[in-house]
Amino acid sequence: MDPVPDPRLERWESRTELPLFLISLAFIAGYAVRVLVPDSDQALRDAGLAVTLAAWVCFAGDYVVRLGISGRRPLRFARTHLLDTLVLILPLLRPLRMVQVYNVLQKRRDQPRLSLHARVIAYASLSAVLLGFSGALTVYDHEHLAPGASIVTFGDAIWWVCATLTTVGYGDVVPVTPVGRTVAAGLMFGGLALLGAVTGSFSSWLIQVFTREDEKTPGK
Repeated sequence: MDPVPDPRLERWESRTELPLFLISLAFIAGYAVRVLVPDSDQALRDAGLAVTLAAWVCFAGDYVVRLGISGRRPLRFARTHLLDTLVLILPLLRPLRMVQVYNVLQKRRDQPRLSLHARVIAYASLSAVLLGFSGALTVYDHEHLAPGASIVTFGDAIWWVCATLTTVGYGDVVPVTPVGRTVAAGLMFGGLALLGAVTGSFSSWLIQVFTREDEKTPGK
């Protein structure tokens, strides 16, 4: 049986979730500098590297603190916190924790500011933007100098991400490296999930609107 949740862990997470989300945005920005800034501007590239390393240290420190507070063994904690472990290994996936960020913010208010449908759409849309941008950076970084690559500019990478996330898949530009294809597989599954969440939530909202309108119609 799992131990009772420690209030100290809940307090720690409530205090650090939002700052860590902002740090994750800094991580993405630093990585973008490393990928997009030409080699001639080495000082700016070094600054981007410093930001990404500092952000990762913050992620690792948060993981270690929560592991210690939880009182669980490392392997057990990793199994029961798969998303946290995955984000530690792949920090570009940190935007997936936006649900926790929203929950932390809402605990400070009596009522949610957005309806359920609006929250789902907002979460899915923002996740798609951040993950898509991170995926474009990663693919461009590994693809543009690869032999036979068709993704040779960052614009190509953005176009490819849009086609992949929306499951259109034109096939005019495709990754050729193992890393690029791994990112492609992740974006395909992520695109299906996010698109399904948005369309499902929007459809549910429309049904509710039409149902209310029918109930107001005389004779119904």
